[in-house]
Amino acid sequence: MPVATPKNELLSLSNQELTDVVRSLGEPAFRARQIADAIFRQRRETLDTAPNLPQNLKTGLAEQGYRVGFPRIEQKFTSVDGTVRYLIGFTDGESVETVWMPEGDLGEAGDGTEAGAEEIAELSHEASRLRGSVARSRATICVSSQVGCAVNCQFCLTALLGVKRNLTPGEIVGQVLAVLRDHSVDLERERINIVFMGMGEPFLNYENFMKAVRLLVEEVRFPQSRMTVSTSGIVPRILEFSNESIRPKLAISLNAPNDEIRERIMPITRKWNVEALLDAARQFALRPRERLTFEYVLLEGVNDAPEHAREVAHRVRDIRCKVNLIAFNPGPGVPYTMPAQEHVLEFQSILNNAGVPAFIRRPRGRDIYAACGQLKRTVA
Repeated sequence: MPVATPKNELLSLSNQELTDVVRSLGEPAFRARQIADAIFRQRRETLDTAPNLPQNLKTGLAEQGYRVGFPRIEQKFTSVDGTVRYLIGFTDGESVETVWMPEGDLGEAGDGTEAGAEEIAELSHEASRLRGSVARSRATICVSSQVGCAVNCQFCLTALLGVKRNLTPGEIVGQVLAVLRDHSVDLERERINIVFMGMGEPFLNYENFMKAVRLLVEEVRFPQSRMTVSTSGIVPRILEFSNESIRPKLAISLNAPNDEIRERIMPITRKWNVEALLDAARQFALRPRERLTFEYVLLEGVNDAPEHAREVAHRVRDIRCKVNLIAFNPGPGVPYTMPAQEHVLEFQSILNNAGVPAFIRRPRGRDIYAACGQLKRTVA
């Protein structure tokens, strides 16, 4: 698979790398901070409009082939629930999908962070009581890490695309900046969460993904506690990720209680089975109060029976975790059915009664193919 490199994309460069660039052009180091402010916080598509940069620096950067690297919003579709699905295009003609979810989807609830506490408050109706006195709004941005996906989960529309290439750090960060700019978000007043749960497997693009995370924290100034990354179970990367000094929260797509079922719906299980995955989860170094998230897509008649819930509870009982239940979101070409609501509630009840906190993720944007598992670069 072709591996994308940042080349001369300013959005992919750390402050030290930007400093090296401006020094190579004979400019003082403080110009790197001015460039970073212009692209990461002012969200400028071009430096031509940055008033505090001298023209000779702008000319020098252009002559060396440097560009900001902002992606294009090619199309956007708005759901009846306010969710927006973006088709984001890059310079080589490839594209991914990115999703804006006002008020989020309850995916953070119970994860031991401030973002999770906000969603717990919403579930207990405290949010409606407080909304009149709290001016800040809340939303979640779902970000892609690859063009397509190689993992081939059988219930996911993205799997039908295969994988074309990894995204650069700037292409990952650029999705966030493009959506923030489209909604005129003020990060000092609004509570925004980022979930790396769009197209692609982030841990198969690990270096670029982690650099994007560092840029979001250090340059865009996103709290790492408001970011979550989902993996299908790349065990060596889970262990490496555990040791990162800057890292989002971790969500693992479990989706089955045993190897027999999981291998059918997630072929990656042949490489790392359920026990290997759970062992990596046990070794994962959680922060104080933080809980690891297991994501579980419920497929009618496949993995949604009460005995499956009891088996899941037994297998994760010694891990400080919570489970997000996701009722399957249907799409063309995917041979599964959405479970009955009573089955979802029963599954949740069994987990909760066994001492495993379980939450039902709220579907967002199903009508525009923006919900979990539905991203496929659809254009209508």
